Amino acid sequence: MSFTHLDDAGRARMVDVTQKQPTVRSATARGFVRCSPEVVAALRDGTVPKGDVLAVARIAGIQAAKRTPDLLPLAHVIGVHGAVVDLEVEDDGVAVEATVRTADRTGVEMEALTAVSVAALAVVDMVKALDKSTSIERVRLVAKTGGKSGDWVRADED
Repeated sequence: MSFTHLDDAGRARMVDVTQKQPTVRSATARGFVRCSPEVVAALRDGTVPKGDVLAVARIAGIQAAKRTPDLLPLAHVIGVHGAVVDLEVEDDGVAVEATVRTADRTGVEMEALTAVSVAALAVVDMVKALDKSTSIERVRLVAKTGGKSGDWVRADED
């Protein structure tokens, strides 16, 4: 068995995508920040002491998508041509979804996952003074388009 990110001596390497043709690609990821009823009420009322939680988290997620190669050592530096991060307050927390798009040689799955993860972390950071038990759950890729492997949608997603 050969590994794409290891050379013949077993050392980590970045896969060379130089010869691949740029194509339009997208990826969508989701996650959830479980919050207490008190935090949900403060989010809905806009009374979180640190300010506009959803706005901060949205910007943090977009920024994270663009900085993915700085965090993941074998991720390629690619053009993030579009990033949308949506957050919705629900009865038991905050649903987070990110869609990232590019026209490049490799996909944006890691960028979408990073956007969701960092947006969720920003929510936790903004509300931790209200409830230290706030937690991040179910960060996962739910769909991707483009590239050699084609389109994919998570089968168990509602």
